[in-house]
Amino acid sequence: MTAGKRGKAARRAELNAAVQRALLARGLDGLRLRDVADEAGVTPAAVLYYGDLDALVYETYQQAIERYSQERERAAEQFTDARDQLRACIDCGPATGPDDALTRLLYEYWPRCLRDAKAAALDSALTERQISVYHAVLVLGQAQGHFTLTDPPRLLAANFVAMEDGYQMEILAGRRTRTEVVAALRSYARAVTGHDLG
Repeated sequence: MTAGKRGKAARRAELNAAVQRALLARGLDGLRLRDVADEAGVTPAAVLYYGDLDALVYETYQQAIERYSQERERAAEQFTDARDQLRACIDCGPATGPDDALTRLLYEYWPRCLRDAKAAALDSALTERQISVYHAVLVLGQAQGHFTLTDPPRLLAANFVAMEDGYQMEILAGRRTRTEVVAALRSYARAVTGHDLG
């Protein structure tokens, strides 16, 4: 990569970080080009050089999905025993609290998925990626003889993700703690796998 391309990539990364900060500060509905420019310390015209506001927000959402997905995948990949993988999947999913920037970023964008097919496709990809991780763990646990599944693994995997999604809003709103949500997910895991994660 040439120095010019590295410089442009660095500036784009800085701009994406500015979009994220502006989104978290103002929310998607209130976000203006000027907010991103102010966060980046540049003029609105300089922001537009990298794309319009919708395109920049979409790119920021894509990056957030990738980071969130990779965190879970890496957490599971650390272990060969499905019991440890399932514990890791559950433990890394819920937000740390109302100020969890990555999770908040994903949920700030979610309402757009109701009206925007491109955004909805990204959200579906995120959901499917999370389901795939859980599915692989449940299948492995069954093969290893650790889990006695009460339903098909794909259905159980989708249920884990749906429960997490619902509980995320509770954490972000300050109505439940991460500890409570992890305990609820582990309770569900015990009920559907026959294994107590502790």
